[in-house]
Amino acid sequence: MFDPTAFDNMKVVIEGAFYDLDLKGDIVITDRNDLFNMAKMSRSFDISFRLPYDTVIAKVEISSKMINLAAELLPAIKNERQAGVFVRLEFILKQEKELNYQEVKHILLDIWGEDRDISLSSHYNPLESDKNLSTLLTIDFGRLITEDQMDDLVEMTNFIITTLERLC
Repeated sequence: MFDPTAFDNMKVVIEGAFYDLDLKGDIVITDRNDLFNMAKMSRSFDISFRLPYDTVIAKVEISSKMINLAAELLPAIKNERQAGVFVRLEFILKQEKELNYQEVKHILLDIWGEDRDISLSSHYNPLESDKNLSTLLTIDFGRLITEDQMDDLVEMTNFIITTLERLC
């Protein structure tokens, strides 16, 4: 048996929170990935879901790098403040016409605040006759989240649901 890392603990909490919502019927989980990169000694976990009545997909990703793991497992380096994960959110919208991007940006800033890195990108295939657009909205927290902020990760699920509802 091994002692779980901050990454493991935070992954279990996030995964549990979303599966609880899925069991209640509040969301529908559409994908899940748990990856370990042996070349870089990094980990990532993501879970994707949507509201039962809509097609906008939300994806929550947590990741940690070798320095984050080393800070936790090697107390001699005295760098415990590096033990944690990075959080990134994505919202994927598929639409037939271009969105009002300023309105979408306002929705995201209203929910997530000015302190987050928010980016929007739109994609379409000009060779397809229907020219359906796909827009990717990304929210990056830009800082390390530690186990001390575990409750904030669970609380974040409410903000994600609110974002999905407002983007419908």
